[in-house]
Parts: sequence; structure tokens; C-alpha cells
Amino acid sequence: MILSDNLKTAIYVAIIEAQNRGHEILTLEHLLFGIISDEQGKLLLENSGADVGYIRKNLIDFFVIHMESTTPKEELELVKSPAFERVMQQALEHKHFAGKTTIEISDVIVAMLDAEGSYAGFFLQNSGIDALEYLQNASHGAESEEFNNETEESSEDYSDKTTKNKHLETYCTNLSEKAENGEIDPLIGRVEELNRAIQVLARRRKNNPLFIGDPGVGKTALAEGLSLRISQGNVPEEFLNAKLYALDLGAVLAGAKYRGDFEGRLKGVINELKQIPNAILFIDEIHTIVGAGSTSGNSMDASNILKPLLASGSIRCIGSSTHEEYRNHFEKDRALNRRFQKIDVPEPSQAECLEILKGLKEKYEEHHGVHYSPASLKAAVELSVRHLPDKLLPDKAIDVIDEAGAALRLLRSSQNKVKASDSLSDIKNSITPTISVSDIEKIIAGMARIPSRQVTSSDKTKLAKLENELKTNIYGQNDAVEKVSKAILRSRAGFNTEQRPMGSFLFYGPTGVGKTELARQLANTLGIGFVRFDMSEYMEKHTVARLIGSPPGYVGFEQGGLLTEAIRKNPYTVLLLDELEKAHPDIFNILLQVMDYASLTDNTGRKADFRNVVLIMTSNAGAREMAAKSIGFSQISQDDTSNKENSDNKEIRSKGLKALETIFSPEFRNRLDAMIPFNALPQGVMEGIVNKFFAELQVALNAKKIQLTMTDNAKAWLAKKGYDQSQGARPLRRVFREEIEDKLSQEILFGKLQKGGKVMLDADKNYSPKTELLFSFA
Repeated sequence: MILSDNLKTAIYVAIIEAQNRGHEILTLEHLLFGIISDEQGKLLLENSGADVGYIRKNLIDFFVIHMESTTPKEELELVKSPAFERVMQQALEHKHFAGKTTIEISDVIVAMLDAEGSYAGFFLQNSGIDALEYLQNASHGAESEEFNNETEESSEDYSDKTTKNKHLETYCTNLSEKAENGEIDPLIGRVEELNRAIQVLARRRKNNPLFIGDPGVGKTALAEGLSLRISQGNVPEEFLNAKLYALDLGAVLAGAKYRGDFEGRLKGVINELKQIPNAILFIDEIHTIVGAGSTSGNSMDASNILKPLLASGSIRCIGSSTHEEYRNHFEKDRALNRRFQKIDVPEPSQAECLEILKGLKEKYEEHHGVHYSPASLKAAVELSVRHLPDKLLPDKAIDVIDEAGAALRLLRSSQNKVKASDSLSDIKNSITPTISVSDIEKIIAGMARIPSRQVTSSDKTKLAKLENELKTNIYGQNDAVEKVSKAILRSRAGFNTEQRPMGSFLFYGPTGVGKTELARQLANTLGIGFVRFDMSEYMEKHTVARLIGSPPGYVGFEQGGLLTEAIRKNPYTVLLLDELEKAHPDIFNILLQVMDYASLTDNTGRKADFRNVVLIMTSNAGAREMAAKSIGFSQISQDDTSNKENSDNKEIRSKGLKALETIFSPEFRNRLDAMIPFNALPQGVMEGIVNKFFAELQVALNAKKIQLTMTDNAKAWLAKKGYDQSQGARPLRRVFREEIEDKLSQEILFGKLQKGGKVMLDADKNYSPKTELLFSFA
């Protein structure tokens, strides 16, 4: 049984009363006592003519005379009487008959009136209640409306109940009144959309505009802007006296427990609107009216109530909804959809958004007591676009300046509390603080949950040292670093005018030489996101759907694709497709449009924008041929001249390219910005990689208060021990684990380094595979 909150309270009071009196059985009389103790139950009975005082007195006498206490309170286990069970079952049947969703107090009272031979029924019938009237009211839910009216009258003047526009005042917001009182922010731009809405409103029939756009683009602001223009008289003559009301559908639904409650409220709103000349109704999130207020077996929802009026033009209605909700709910009701004229509200450009911020800044300056510099407004737009991809303009830019103002205001107030009051501090307090670009950067960093150093309004500093930064972390691949750096600089300089990604590269070469690491370091240096897909997981044909989403009818259709969703969330990112040659060939075809038009459409029709993506694909194709040639050369002529090395590298790369041509089609290769070969690592760069691994290890040891030092002999020993031309740097990583980390872990857990300490690593000057590292502890 689903009980109403009031009935639950009444039963709880009945149980407490029985326990307090030491009664073993929970009877109807206890339940009636709980009902008259509840405010709603008391009002229901009084409104039907019952004398609640008479009922209470007789119940107390009944408890004292006819029910004696037989069990101590702490040992009491209540048992419901058969009459109690029968009444609750009859109340359940009455609930079904009345079309309700919960059992109410009124249902229980109806059942009690029919309970023959019970004192509870006897007390009710002799209390002066008009049983016939009460039964009629309970069957139609009228007593709920009476209770609502009683409670409203107790909190408001009765005169408010008799006002002409009672429903409008209760369930709608008068936007025209708010506009006249200066409570609405100005609408900047959107002239075309607003003029189109006014044009639709001026039609004779189907004069109902519908704003469709993504969340945060300003659909609600358009309706508020219309009310502002009406209050300013900046509209055609026939709209000068128009009144705009915003329907609060939640308020209409709230408390509508019985059949007819919701319909009555909505019809009341409509009737009052029809009595006001030039009234316009605005319904935000209008898709919610589909199914609103309907019950099982009853198809009369809000949309069906509005349809005849919308088609005839009796009332004018403005709606707003998102693309997704419109498609999933509103568009499916074709009869409702044809009564509205769809107006698309696109996301404004950065320039338009900047003008919006300039128009709104006075409101926020007044609220926060700050001043926004022009540079801070521009930074708010640019940085929000880059680092807050899950929101849209102008909403996210407004959020940034609002939070920046709040942060500075709170900081200033906290500082004023600790400062002594003197003339100097008074002068400082009188100066309006200014929001700077650095303040905006801090707010963006907090909202995007990224280090503040990665958020900057200018990339010039990062770009100027991009190549040098990459070379300090990537060893033996200077040619690859230079090509990637030049391509990024070329794109940021504005020469990449086509709708293409910032860069599309295919890295190929032996394993372990830095292909994946270069992608990671590029993302870290540029301060943008890094997204990696292991393409060995997409070897089968059906796995292609995971990237762009399943087709209709399949599981996960509404979830979107992994690739498209990742780019939609992180539009400024380095996208790494690792070991691309292992993927199914159909994936290569998907990537063609990414490299050509910087966009990819998922299964729901939404596009992911790749214009700010650095697309990097890695491949080990041709590595075997390249390794065979390089190994043969290294065995024969390790001490040869650099010219011969260069000529040999060209031959190696040529063999690698031929291997790639057998895997990737000409149209795929032709869309790449560059196919960048990675050379096998020479022995000379291994000590640099040793230093890098050593620095990473020291960071981990710092947390355990361990200082690690290493002699040149130890570095040389590690470089030689971990060198394998065919495997790259990965064998060196294994040497670090086996020769250093394994031994240090024993000392950290059980030995000399449990509380921290110093460790010196040394090795024999003459390297031999049989020698070992020497550990000295201090």
C-alpha cells in the first residue's frame, strides 16, 4: 500500500497512543485518534460538520473504560485488529475507485463510516458529520481542495483569494512587471531571433514561436528580452500593451493529488489569460507539458489541453527547449509540434559574446562592487571556450565573470575583518577593486580543475619555447620534434585557414623510441588535454561503432561514441591513436573526414569539432624492416662517419614508408600533414634517458624522505645495461625496476630506509654484464 504522508503521520500517532496506554492491539479507535490529531484529518471532519471535540472526548473515555493496560510499555508488541485490517483494505479499494495514486485520510474515514459494530464508526456517525456529503466530496477529491484552501487562507488574507487573476498570480510570473521594475538583465544582440519571434506572434493563427537551442545559449533570455523591449516601447504598435507571463509548470503540478486538480488549475490560468488583452504565455522547457498531469488511463495532459487554443490563436504562447528534448519528446507529438513555429537559437560567436559581456558588466559590477577590465572580459570569453567545453557561450563566460566578482568580493571582505581600522585602510576600501586577466585565469583553472599554470590568455610564451621544451624530454628524435613544432606554429600563426585539425601526423618507427611520449609531452607543454585510444581494441568491424556510437535499435544508442564524446568534452586536446595499424580498416575511413573537415558526426547527429585537436597516430608498421637494416649496419660500421649514417637512415625510412603504403590507402596518406619517421635510439642518448628516469624515481622517493644520488659510473652502467637498439628505451625502464627499485623496496619496507635516508649508487668503471650496481646507505 502507498500511504500519503498525512496518513502515515496519523498511523504513527495511533501507534504511540496505543503504546503509551499499554494496549496490545492496534484498533480502529487508535487510528481515529491519530486522524483527529492530524491537521488535515481534523479539517476534513470539521468541514463536513463533525464535532471533533466530541470524538476526542469519547475516544479517551473508551480507552479508559473499555481497554485496560495489560503489558508494560517496554515489552509491548502491537498487533493490528481484524477491523483495522478490513478498513485499510476498503480504503485501498476506494483509492482505486477514485483513481488516486495514494491512500489518503479521506479514504480511511469513508471506510470507517461503513465499519459496522465499531466504536470508531459509531463516534463518527454521532458527531454530526453529513455522511452523504462527505462521501460525495471524498469520491471527487473535493476535500483536498478544501484543505488547500483552508491552509492558504490561514497564511494569506482572504481578499487575496478573491482577486481577479488568482491563478495567474499563483502559477505564473509576470515578466512584464519584472521588466518595468528593472529586475531583468538587458538582452544584447539576438536581433534577428527576436524580430522573427515578434513576426510569428503577429500571425492570425499558429502564432506561437518556439526557441530551440543548446543549454546556455540564451533561450530564456530571449523571452525576458522581449518583455524588456515591450516595457521600453521598442516593439510594433500592436504589442505596446502586451503582457508576458511565464508559466511555472512545477507549481501547477505541486499538490495536484486528485483527478481534475491539475486540469482545473491549468484551465484557470488559460481562462484568465484570455481575459487579458494582448497576453502572451511563456513556457520554459516546453517539452515538459507532454504527459504533464496525465494519469493511467487518462490521456488528457497539459499539451492536449493547450492544443485547441494554440491552433486557433486564442492565446499566444512562446516555448523554449533544447535540441535533444525537442527531438525526444516534443517533435514526436506532431499535432502539438505543427502549432509552433521553430526558431533556432545558435551559440553566439566569441565577438558577439564579448559584446554581451560588455552589456551585462554594469549589473555584475553593481552586485559585486568590483570593476571588470576590458582585457578580463575578453579573457573570460577566450579561456572559457578553450577550457570549459561542456558549456556554451554566453552562459559559461557569464559564469566566469560572475564567479570572479564573487571571489574578489569575498576575499576583500575577509581581509577587511583582520585589518585594523585606520585612514589608510579606509582609503583602500573606498577604491573599487578591478578584476584582471590573472583573476579570470584562476577562476577558469578552478572550474576546469586544471593547474593554473596551464591557463593563460596568451600562448606565445609556450609556443616560443615549444621545440626546446620537447627536445629536453625527447631524446634522439630531433627531426621529429622539429617537424611537429613547425606544424603547430604554422597552425597557430593562422596559416591553417582550412577547416582542418591543428595538425595530423603519423609517427612510425621501432617500438620504444618515443612516439607515444612525444604526444604526451606535446600536450603537457601546450597545456592542453591528452586523450589516448589503444587501437588494438578496435580490430573487429563491430568495434567501429564504439567510436561514433551504436546505430538505432542497438544497446547504447543514446550514449554517443567514445571518440566524439571525448572530443566534445575536450576540444583543445592532443588525440593519440596508438598502434593504428592494428585497427579495422573501416576506422581509417572515419578518420578521413576528421583530417579533411575537422568534424565527426556521431550516431545521434551531433558533430564533434576537431579544429583545435592535434591528431597523432602511431604505427609500428615497417619497424621490422627498419630494425633489420639498422641492426645490420650497427654490427658492421658503428664507428662510421655521420654522412654514412644519414644515407643509411634514408634507406631505412624508405623501407618503412613502403611498408606503410601496403596498410594505409593513398587518400589516407594524402590527408596527413606529415608522416614522421622515428629513428632507432643510438647509444649516445641513453645517458640522457637515464637522467630522466632517475629524476622521476627521485620524485617518488622524496615522499619517503629518501635522497638518491648516482655516480657517472652508475649512469654509464645503466645506459649500457639497458641498451637494446631493437627495443628502444623500454629495456632501460626494466633495468631500473629490477636493479634499483626492487632492491630499494626491500630496504624501504624491512631494512635501512624504513625512516628515510640517503642512498648512493655506484658501479665498476669497466662495464661487464656480470657486474652489479653498488648501494651505499647513510
